[in-house]
Amino acid sequence: MKKTTLISVVIVAVLVIGLFSFIKLNPPLASGTIGSTSEKQGVLISIGNKGFSNIKINDVLINNHEEPLDKKIQLSNPLKGFYIAADFDGEAKEFDLTDIEDVSIEPNTAPSSQLDKVNDGTATEDDKSYGLSVINNEEINEVIIHYSYLGLSFEKVIPIRF
Repeated sequence: MKKTTLISVVIVAVLVIGLFSFIKLNPPLASGTIGSTSEKQGVLISIGNKGFSNIKINDVLINNHEEPLDKKIQLSNPLKGFYIAADFDGEAKEFDLTDIEDVSIEPNTAPSSQLDKVNDGTATEDDKSYGLSVINNEEINEVIIHYSYLGLSFEKVIPIRF
């Protein structure tokens, strides 16, 4: 009886370690198209989740781990697209801009899968697309996203090059 319990515990432990190792080696946050204003002080990055559980963005930094002037998530769909903003006033108010701490990125929303749906003609307004908008008073050269997934912390660095 003790031997069976011990073997069961070892098998479960190996499976859990294997799952978390797989997730660490294959981070779930995916990025796609990058757009910016002409001065690169406003940047938009399409992001999504290629995993099976929600992603929570904890923080967004720029360049040398500096705090940007402002950052928001745009909630959209593949048919509507995103707005590249130099500020979050004016025309930007027509788009669904939300504070990053108020959004969880749902599974199966990777930008590549959204593009496939558009190309196949199967995209609908019910599909969710996420865009990270970052604004600063100086040029943005990279965006650093800190996020959590299944209790694990991740960092994704996205260079902004045109």
